Amino acid sequence: MKHLWRVQLLFLVCCFLLAACGGSATTSDNTTPVPKPAHLEIFAAASLTESFNEIRTDYQRAHANVTISYDFEGSQALVLKLTQGAAADIFASADQTNMKKAQDAGLVTQSQVFARNKLVVIVPASNPANITSLLDLAKTGNKIVLGAPAVPVGKYSLQILDKLGKDSRYGASYEKSVKANIVSQEDQVKAVVTKVQTGEADAGIVYRTDVTAAVAKKVKIIDIPDEFNVVAEYPIAVLKNASNATDAQAFVRYLLSTDGQAVLKKYGFIGIGDSGGAG
Repeated sequence: MKHLWRVQLLFLVCCFLLAACGGSATTSDNTTPVPKPAHLEIFAAASLTESFNEIRTDYQRAHANVTISYDFEGSQALVLKLTQGAAADIFASADQTNMKKAQDAGLVTQSQVFARNKLVVIVPASNPANITSLLDLAKTGNKIVLGAPAVPVGKYSLQILDKLGKDSRYGASYEKSVKANIVSQEDQVKAVVTKVQTGEADAGIVYRTDVTAAVAKKVKIIDIPDEFNVVAEYPIAVLKNASNATDAQAFVRYLLSTDGQAVLKKYGFIGIGDSGGAG
């Protein structure tokens, strides 16, 4: 009888141990997997510097496993780096032309516009040349600085001058006179801003978004009417050779989301669902 009792007790102990092991396995199976660390290398147009830096802070706060690094330059310089083999996960351009170069080189497939921008004329806060209108840009002796023609902001600036030159209110010689005053053509828009705010130039054409809170204290804005202005489209794409394509696609979706668009609008960009005016 005592022997039978011991066998039964041993059986109950074994059952208990098996049940405990089974419960532990179930708990393990239900554990949420920890996301793997991911790093995103993003090539972005220089005019996106301030907005993208804030977006990085917000995004990394919500995605603790993701770290982001930027390379901010002129779009034409970025696409050249990519065609020469530079590694990146995302390319954000300030124009469709340079995005098309990346597509033609087989670096990206589909791109989509995530923001738009307009241009303004800026002069130093002290305004030594007394430039108060677009007409004044044509006055002899004024020092004008633009982006280089290959740089999106430079290309857009020339399109604006062409529109102004065709309008009778400015005259047939207007475009030629303004171009004669150009003393420098820069490789990125931030360089145009710097030369104007430091007084090296009397005026320059930049994106509205480049007149940040810090810059606004050092320059004055002359608006360009919508009929002469250009709406710059900013396309973005994930690189075909992206090391972290899934996370890169998630970042692009965030830019297109309400939260991402809110940050871009905060810095003066036109949202993808908003009317941009101009042509």
